[in-house]
Amino acid sequence: MNIKEIHYSLRYVISEPKNPVLLYAAINPMRQIPAIVDGKLKLFESHAILIYLACAFPGVASHWYPVDPAERAKVHSILDWHHSYLRHGAGGLVFYSILTPLHGMRSHPQIITQAEEILLRSLSKIENVWLKDGSFLGGSSQPSIADLSLACEVMQLQLLSEKDCHRILSPYKKVKKWIEDIRSATAPYFDEVHEHLFESQKGFREKMVTHSGKNNVRSKM
Repeated sequence: MNIKEIHYSLRYVISEPKNPVLLYAAINPMRQIPAIVDGKLKLFESHAILIYLACAFPGVASHWYPVDPAERAKVHSILDWHHSYLRHGAGGLVFYSILTPLHGMRSHPQIITQAEEILLRSLSKIENVWLKDGSFLGGSSQPSIADLSLACEVMQLQLLSEKDCHRILSPYKKVKKWIEDIRSATAPYFDEVHEHLFESQKGFREKMVTHSGKNNVRSKM
């Protein structure tokens, strides 16, 4: 939206007065983020939002959401694959290895292991299939909305410890270069969008070190 100067206002659900969940449910009955309101339209699901923005506003370059049916179908195939594989791996790993313990919930080592296995297989597919024939997903020389969606999924791995993040991503040279190519293609907005993520990164890593230390003390007791 920033790239194409689409005017919008950003509202955080948690900052809403009274009961934010009930207020937000009027926009998205699934009570999940993200969602947008454009006139009478209330739309949720990130991929649907990206497609709508690419189609509804003039001046959006065709490479973001191609007009050609074959090229558009490629974008859809990547987006569909994203929900079934990469999201389960990356989202599951971050949720169960970081958010769950920090909120005092029971750890699930088996689920964490399974999530990482799915993530590694997904990164391998991006490396060897989706980036096989081009700088961007699907063999394109320019980014699409699929690149934006999958890149943001991979970026949340920055919330992991520096050691784990390096261990997971370092074998995938094409993936790392692809992230940098998207950053360059969308500069300065890529870093602006992920600013809160990097602000959270330090806090999460410090809390995980403290949490790990407490667990070590308990185990010794």
